[in-house]
Amino acid sequence: MLKPRQKTPDLTINLTNGTEWTLSKQDPEAFTLIIVYRGLHCPVCKKYLEELQTKLPEFKELGVNVVAISSETKTLAEKTTEEWDIGDVPLGYEFPIEAARAWGLFISIGIKDEPDLFIEPGLFVIRPNQELYCASIQTMPFARPALDDVIKAIKFVLDKDYPARGEA
Repeated sequence: MLKPRQKTPDLTINLTNGTEWTLSKQDPEAFTLIIVYRGLHCPVCKKYLEELQTKLPEFKELGVNVVAISSETKTLAEKTTEEWDIGDVPLGYEFPIEAARAWGLFISIGIKDEPDLFIEPGLFVIRPNQELYCASIQTMPFARPALDDVIKAIKFVLDKDYPARGEA
C-alpha cells in the first residue's frame, strides 16, 4: 500500500497526442497530479475530465503538472479525446491492471457495455521527487474529490508548507 511521504512507483504511459509520459521525468514546480479514470463508458468520468479541462490553467498557475490515465486501449482513448471536451488534458492509455494494483487502485469486472476489467478512479498528488503527498482512491465512479477543493487544498499546502499526512 502506498503511503504519503513514500516514493511512488515510476510510471510510463503513452498519451493520445502521440507522446510518452513518464512520472520520473516530470519536473513540476509544485506537484504532479495523476487522475485515473474508468474509461469512455463512464459518464461520471466524462463530466470530471471535462471539468478538469476548465481547471488546467489554475493547476498550471499553481505549478501542478496534470495527466489523466486509464487502462483503456489506444483506440478507445483516442475516441475519448475526440468525443469529450478535453482537448488540452494529457490523456494516457493502457495503464496495466497489475501496475494499477501496485498503486492501490481498485479493479472492477465489467457489466453491460464496460470492458472486461478496468480501473476504478483515483487521484494522486505527487511531489517533484516522486514522493506521494496525498491520494484519493474510489471503489466506484462516485464520491471523487471536487477539483475546486483540490485546487484550494494545494493553495493551502503551498502557502502553509503543510506536510503530507497519513504516513504512520
